Amino acid sequence: MALEITDATFDEVVLKSDKPVVVDFWAAWCGPCRMVGPIIDEVSTEYEGKAVVGKVDVDANQEFAAKYGVRNIPTVLVFKNGEIVNRQVGVSPKKVYTDAIDAAL
Repeated sequence: MALEITDATFDEVVLKSDKPVVVDFWAAWCGPCRMVGPIIDEVSTEYEGKAVVGKVDVDANQEFAAKYGVRNIPTVLVFKNGEIVNRQVGVSPKKVYTDAIDAAL
């Protein structure tokens, strides 16, 4: 399962990570987010130990969604060394996310 990331934990979990970090910005009411969720959970299992994979509920945690210009959800950002190296907006096939992680490894 993907890690639940909040505004309070974002800095520590995402920006200070020594591994690539995938962050899925989502909301419970968002249909496309419910399609991406299981894909993100699969990616989380496959990349355990190699990358951090987490989710931010934008309804409860708006600070970093606003900071990184997340206007549409789902938006999946890939961070490396605290910097965004990939951005996917909307629903994408699993390979798009795994390719982005592989590029950051």
